[in-house]
Order: sequence, then C-alpha cells, then structure tokens
Amino acid sequence: MARVTFDGVSKSFGGVAAVDDLDLCIADGELMVLLGPSGCGKTTALRMIAGLEDVTAGTVSIGDAVVNDVEPKDRDVAMVFQSYALYPHMTVRRNIEFPLRQQRVPGEERVRRARDAASTLGLEDLLDRKPGQLSGGQRQRVALARAIVREPKVFLMDEPLSNLDATLRVQTRADIVSLQRRLGTTTIYVTHDQVEAMTMGHRIAVLRDGRLQQVAPPQELYERPANTFVASFLGSPGMNLVPSVIDGDVATVPGARIDLPAHLRGLRDGPTTIGFRPEAASLAPSGIPARVDLVELLGAETHAICSLQDGTHVVVRQGHRAVRPDLGDHVTIGVDTAELLAFDTESCERLDPGK
Repeated sequence: MARVTFDGVSKSFGGVAAVDDLDLCIADGELMVLLGPSGCGKTTALRMIAGLEDVTAGTVSIGDAVVNDVEPKDRDVAMVFQSYALYPHMTVRRNIEFPLRQQRVPGEERVRRARDAASTLGLEDLLDRKPGQLSGGQRQRVALARAIVREPKVFLMDEPLSNLDATLRVQTRADIVSLQRRLGTTTIYVTHDQVEAMTMGHRIAVLRDGRLQQVAPPQELYERPANTFVASFLGSPGMNLVPSVIDGDVATVPGARIDLPAHLRGLRDGPTTIGFRPEAASLAPSGIPARVDLVELLGAETHAICSLQDGTHVVVRQGHRAVRPDLGDHVTIGVDTAELLAFDTESCERLDPGK
C-alpha cells in the first residue's frame, strides 16, 4: 500500500489544459473519489497515475517514489475500467489469473491467489464460464477480482459502475466499499455520479475544467461547499442559489427580506448569493413568494420546483406526507436560516464573516 501525491501536476493536449496545476495527496489506505462533470480532467488524472498519460508538468508520486518516467507495468497499480476489458475467449479463471501469468507467478501460488480473489467476490461457481455467459454485474466482479489478485499498492477505478443498471450499481457500490475496507488498499475512484461519491469516498476531490475546486470528507463538502460550483454539483438536487443584497443583518431576495442568522452577520453590504439546500426550504404561510412550475413525485419525497419573481428557480424537498402543491400555484417558501450560506457574486467563493 502507498500514498499517491500530485504535486503541481498539469496535462495539456495541444493548447488545452485537461489538468491544471493539481495538488492532491491521497493517504495510504484511503478511498479517494475524483468527482466532476465530463471533461473536468478526473480520468486524465487517473491515467497519469497509471502511466497511460504522460505528465506535462509537475510530479506524480506513489509512496516516496516519483513515477513520471516509470513504465506502467512497473508502477504496481491495478486499474478497473468502465468497459470491464475482459478477454472474451478466456474463462473467468483465466481472466483472473492473467496478470499473475504476466508476472510469472508460479502455478500453485497463481491458482491459490486466483481462487482467493474469486471467493472474495463470490465468483467460485463461475470460474469455468466465459464473459459472454455472465451478466454485467458478474463481469464487473471478474474485473475487480483480476485487479485485486495482483495485490497492488494502488487500485484505480474509472467509472466502473456506469454500465450497470440502478439496482446492480447499488449492490456493486457496496461490494467495492466493503472490499476496499477489508483490503485497506489505497483506492482512487473516478465518477461523475455524486451519489456514488457521497456514499463511497473517505474524501472527495471535486474538479472542474481541470482545476481542483475542493477536497474534503463527503459531509463537509455537502454542508460547507467552497464555492457555488461545488454547492450546486453536490446534492440531488443541488443547492438553491438565490441573488440577494446584504444590508446590515438583512438579506433582500426577490420579493422578500430575510434576517441573517448569527453565523452570517458581519458580511459586507452589497450583492451576494444566498444558498440553501432543498431540505432547508418548505412551503410555509410566509416567506419568499414563488410560483410552482413542476412537481416531481419520487415516492418517499416530493420535489416542488418553483420560480421566484426574478425567474430564479428554487427546489423545495417535502416528505411524502406533506400537502402537494399543484402546477401554477402561488406559494411562499420558508427557509431554515440556520442552514443559510453566502457566496461572493463575482468569485463565487463561500463567504465567512470576519475572513
């Protein structure tokens, strides 16, 4: 096992920076999730660890060794791809054994390690089948077994669940977390799915346009996002962001005035963006006037998507027993001010009084 460090790492393709001056340290034994939208640089960062992409600037280290010029086969990492990348003509047993054959591991040890990896992932009854005879979830477990059989220093996982249906994603997600906890191997997991990130990672590194936005444990990211991008990207739906003007201890938003809570008093006067999560909002007798544009019925909860007087959209999350509004209803939205955050309108960074 080993820590993985990016020190001022950049990667450019032509004149385009896919990763821009990345500083990030993944601790020994940590499950770090790289999260962001398509094209943010997360897969490129993963491929630089694996040695599948050269580093344009900076250094990538595994343990205490800089690996910029180390061949991929000599980095002692194992990668699990979105596409499984299994050999269709080989049995499950041979697929799992393949990296050990490349390493010239003796036959008896090779059989034992392959059997142990298969047992860990519940594949004992499938060893003589070929990939074409397996379901998507089974194929992904074979890909995981082929990775763990190498007993590498680092696991690299590039959106390994994106080809699975919703039910299988939940189960395989739990399998990966359990496996990583049991093995204690440093794991870097790439996804664009914030639910996966929130439920799996010890920490999450959020990237946008090749730049690191914030790295923190899931709950801290959710409760204390560093900027409006992280605030809106984390959560399903994301944080509501409402334009306001601060005057003393009062924020004026479209159609209403909100008394600022103690933790936001002392902000400078002027334009500010106020943020609050959908669960911190409710349809109340008084509050911010709005019109209901859409109602999403999700079983255990309901999302009311409302528009404010200036057209800003706000999502209100309600429990399944709450009274459901109708489309076009004029309502007022109450906000739990203890949950309010404030962001600078120009830099989009979170504002904290006294800083």
